[in-house]
Amino acid sequence: MDRIQKYFGRHPSQMAVARLLLSQGLSVHDGYIWCGDIRQADTSVAEAAKVDRRVVRSAVERIMGEPELLALYSKLRCMVLLSDVAKELGCSVIEVIPTDEKVPGIMSGIMDIIFKAGINVKQAVVSEPADDGQSHLILITEGEMPGTVISAVRESFGVASVIIR
Repeated sequence: MDRIQKYFGRHPSQMAVARLLLSQGLSVHDGYIWCGDIRQADTSVAEAAKVDRRVVRSAVERIMGEPELLALYSKLRCMVLLSDVAKELGCSVIEVIPTDEKVPGIMSGIMDIIFKAGINVKQAVVSEPADDGQSHLILITEGEMPGTVISAVRESFGVASVIIR
């Protein structure tokens, strides 16, 4: 975020647009905002960012004019997060809050527990820092996750807590 701050720090409304694009995986190329192959209207993005549509246009122009920003924003892709529809798909969701997100190997230990239990992971996503300032690991697995596996994940190295969704 420091790189983005460098370009938008003096323009808080444009920064709101830049953050929205990043959080939603909306890319910028050819002078427009895109969700995959679907071009997004400046007015729609403005409404979501709670800014005027001209601010969106200015942010896009700034991104297009700065090679470092364009290198980032031209490569963004949106991705479906299955956690909200997991139940309908017959899946389970757990959210893991680390003791320290910078410690390596936390996800590896959790995945090893799940693998040894013979559970298939459909999706694993590390979220942006939440209200508590830390990234969370969101795991979507096939079927019901047994309590013994959840307990083992809770006891795993680097895990502060586990939320069952």
